This record gives sequence, C-alpha cells and structure tokens, in this order.
Amino acid sequence: MRLLAVVLLAFALAPAAIAGTILDRATGALANDPVYLDPAATTVTKAQAAQLRREIESEGDGPVYLAILPRAALGEAGGSAVGMVDELHQGLGRRGVYAVVAGNQFRAESTDLGSGRAGKLAAEAFDAHHTEGVAATLKDFVDRVGAERSGANDGGGGRHFGFWPIVIIGGALFFVYRGLNRRRRSASDFRAVKEAAHSDLIALAEDVQGLEERVEGNPAAKKEYLAALDKYGEASSAFDRASSPQQLSPVAESLEEGRYLMAAAEARLEGREPPERRPACFFDPRHGPSVRDVDWTPPGGRPRAVPACAACATRIEDGEEPASREVLVGGRAMPYWAAGPVYGGYFGGFFPGLLLGEVLGGGFGWSGFGGYAGDGGTGDGGGDF
Repeated sequence: MRLLAVVLLAFALAPAAIAGTILDRATGALANDPVYLDPAATTVTKAQAAQLRREIESEGDGPVYLAILPRAALGEAGGSAVGMVDELHQGLGRRGVYAVVAGNQFRAESTDLGSGRAGKLAAEAFDAHHTEGVAATLKDFVDRVGAERSGANDGGGGRHFGFWPIVIIGGALFFVYRGLNRRRRSASDFRAVKEAAHSDLIALAEDVQGLEERVEGNPAAKKEYLAALDKYGEASSAFDRASSPQQLSPVAESLEEGRYLMAAAEARLEGREPPERRPACFFDPRHGPSVRDVDWTPPGGRPRAVPACAACATRIEDGEEPASREVLVGGRAMPYWAAGPVYGGYFGGFFPGLLLGEVLGGGFGWSGFGGYAGDGGTGDGGGDF
C-alpha cells in the first residue's frame, strides 16, 4: 500500500506528465534540432529559423536550444515563458542554454554559464535589438552566449589563441582548479545537507523525549514510543556513517518512520487507532505523516497534488501559503524543494520513489535547473516584445 501511494505520488508530481501539447512538440523537436519554430508562431520565418541554426553551429560554442512558440503556449505554463524554459530543460535533460519566445515574451536560462548569466545575456540582446524583431534579438543572444563561453564576452566573438603552449598550460591549470573547486564545493554541500539532517535528528529526539512520561501506563502507546526511539537510534547511526549527501537518505527514512510511530503513539494515548500510513508532509517532513493530498501551485509553476499535514492542508485550502522547510544554499535560505539535487539524496528518504533533483527542483519553481545546475538565475532575463 505504501509503495502504491509513493508510485501514485510520483506520477502526480512528475512535470513531464503535465506538459502541454505545444511544449510536447517543442521538446520532441529540440531533441534533434536546436531551433524549434512552431507552425503557429508568426514572429520568426522559416528562413530566419534556418539562419539561427547556422548561427548556433558557428557562434554558439556549445549547445543552445531555441523555441519560438505562439502566444497560446503561455496558457500551458501559467501565462509565463519562465515555466516553459524549465519544462523544456526537464524534457530534454541536457546541459546547455535554453531560450523561449512565446507570444511577445522572451526568457532564457542555462545549466553551464555563471549565475544568472543567461538571463542577463538575453536582457542585453533584447535591449540592443528588440526593435529589429525576434530573429535579430535571438541571433545576437546566440552570439553573446558564444562569446561568454569562449571567454571573449565582448560581443566581437574573438576566439583565437596565438600561442598554443600557453593554451595547453592554461587548460591544464583550469582542470586542476576545477577539480579542486569541485571537491571544495562537494565538501561544502555535504556540510550543509548534514546540518539539515542533524537539525531533524535533534527535533525528533526532543519530541520522543516529550512522550516518555506520557506513555507510562499505556502499553499500546509505549510500544509505539519504544519503536520510535529505535528509529531515532537507527537514524543517528546512519548519520554518523554518512560521508555524502546520498548516504543521508537512510537517516531521512528512519526519521520519517519515527515520526509516524510518534503519531501512532499520540493516537493510542487519545484512544484512537493509529493514522493511515501516508508520506510525510511535503511542506515540512518534521510535521509528520500527511493526512491528505492538496492542490498546490509553486511560484512560477503549475498546480499539482502534494501530501500535506492537517495544518498545512488547511492553510492551502484557505488560500494561504504554508511555511516550507528551509535549507541553506550558498548561505541563502530557501525552501528545500527549490534547493536542487544536492538535497535530493536526503529529502528523497522522506519521499521514496521521487526524483527530487528533477521533480522538486526542476518542476517546483524557477530555482529548477538554473538554481543548482550552474546558472542560479531567477528566470527574469530577456524581455517582452
């Protein structure tokens, strides 16, 4: 029953399953062609689309995906081209720069440029050429992406190296630096995730301790309490053994089980049967098991069903936003579901079967692939023609 609930939840949250027909066509076409011109789009001609393909090949200096869509496509993404860029990336699952023109909206993001750079380059291209039309703006955007990737970043596309030994030495130093930087970043990421897990351990320990005296004299409640105490011990042992974010998943699994057993003990104390075995509350697993699924719309995303505890479900149904569990990313607090795959290994233990790096990051708001795959942008680059 638990596995069935998890599978159903995974299907309910999967972003690919909710993509609209226009986005479906665009995703399928971009798998084999860097430029997709929807038959209903009128802002770019077929000849201009062919020119953009050549521009990407000669000036893009890496993968660039452009989708020119009709205004009707905005209805598939809540009225914003931001969600479309996210959906296209999730559908293709490839690194690169993604840009969408839908109606008069132009938005861009990437997985391989610096923080927010794709959005800034889109804004610069828009400011320089939007009066000339969409094709001219996209051509300039591709050129700027190529210059950014090559290190020129001057709009002139200068990409020539006059002295190969310097290039070779520079390349070697770059790879050494990148390796060291990756290891430092991995260590920093692990410390952040482990701190989140440690906080959850402490919270469960305090709650279990609060039950200690209350269960005395109630054998059924005490049995659930002792089982929760065992789960805390399992979580603590797994925490001590973990050496990577992925190895913290068993910690979350034990914590989630312990939370349910705590809820079962509370029910026994009140003379009730234990609650239904359901996934943890999506908004904060520390709330314990959910009581029902509710339709929730993440910032910049689409409505979807998520499991919620009674308090969070009530807030959603009253039109309010529940307080989501926050974690630190680069020293900045954000909801865990927007923090990216570095936290996916840990929080995946609370929601088995969900690919949090894709479903939670990519589908639940703009922090998606931009937030953790390299760009970190807000998705507001570009402009409206």
